[in-house]
Amino acid sequence: MKWIEDWFSENCDGNWEHSQGIKISTLDNPGWSVSINLEGTSLESETFTPVIIERSETDWVQCNIQEMTFKGYGGIHNLNELLIIFRQWTESLEIS
Repeated sequence: MKWIEDWFSENCDGNWEHSQGIKISTLDNPGWSVSINLEGTSLESETFTPVIIERSETDWVQCNIQEMTFKGYGGIHNLNELLIIFRQWTESLEIS
């Protein structure tokens, strides 16, 4: 959680956080939805390989980028995994 807080803080510029930002909400199946707007960040034009993992009806993740927004969806115990996938992607870009 500290990492995503830091990433958010680094991208706050007086405007981005008002119209872009990060949204975490629940799904009714039940599960999680993570939406991280990349517009105005160093990630807005980066390529992301979609992730689809189906372990069971309650243990799954799906991540992609749509309209400059990282979209992550997962089962009820997969919120942390969604944030880790986002973190690993951003850190892989810093290395290359």
